[in-house]
Amino acid sequence: MDNLLMDNLMKPTFNYPLSIQTVELPELAQHHVSMDVLRLDLIHPVISGNKWFKLKEWLRIAAAGGGSHLITFGGAWSNHIIASAFAAREAGLSATGIIRGEKPARLSATLSAAAAYGMRLEFITRTAYRQKDDPIFLAGLSTRYPGAVIIPEGGAGEPGIKGSMDILREIDSSPYSHILCAVGTGTTFKGLSAAASTSQEVIGISALAPPYHFGGYARHTPELLEFMNHFYRTTGIPSDFVYTGKLFYATLDMVRKDHFPPDSRLLVIHSGGLQGNRGLPPGLLYF
Repeated sequence: MDNLLMDNLMKPTFNYPLSIQTVELPELAQHHVSMDVLRLDLIHPVISGNKWFKLKEWLRIAAAGGGSHLITFGGAWSNHIIASAFAAREAGLSATGIIRGEKPARLSATLSAAAAYGMRLEFITRTAYRQKDDPIFLAGLSTRYPGAVIIPEGGAGEPGIKGSMDILREIDSSPYSHILCAVGTGTTFKGLSAAASTSQEVIGISALAPPYHFGGYARHTPELLEFMNHFYRTTGIPSDFVYTGKLFYATLDMVRKDHFPPDSRLLVIHSGGLQGNRGLPPGLLYF
């Protein structure tokens, strides 16, 4: 698979140019702050949001090295796992997902879809999963899968950072004073920080840190779900309870607390991941 084929492999199925939506809410006007949302959730139905940007350089590495197999890591509702499975299939590669935890009696919708896209699922204990970055553990995978490209969880690493830099390169980001994104592995945040100008502040809202995590990673409260429903009703923008719901909540809370000087222009990165909402009981969200 040469680089020209790699460049054109999936772009025709993506929605380009990237869509930017202006949000108009009372608190923004009251505090003299403007807010746009970069709708990466709209670029592809499966490789949603920032997932393509974090994966594309890893795929290029596989193409350049003549690799035919990808290995990566994630949990039962991992956006990265489902995106990797689909991307590997489209690239003509086989793939293995190392999944955190024992195999359940019934696969999550995410894992079922990943398997349908051809990904082989290998379940390991949570204790073993914590070794996913250990050189000895990785050497064992390389021995079992000779020549495979091993992608860290979430597409992390320098290739993922390099690909994430293209998020801002695909648009004119110069009008914005602040760029905000959700943070998991930190890969997208690092890419945005590297691509932003020195006059711009890049702010990461952690899905793990206490201020806005609503009980912890991948947890939620009635307050968060109520906010997500209200935000959708007023803006038409859906969010997920793991990352972007918390990002939008945090952004508007910071606006109300005058974190941003008057006349600030915010660009909030919608990193997709809406498929994770399928882990919620039906009826909790209006979208």
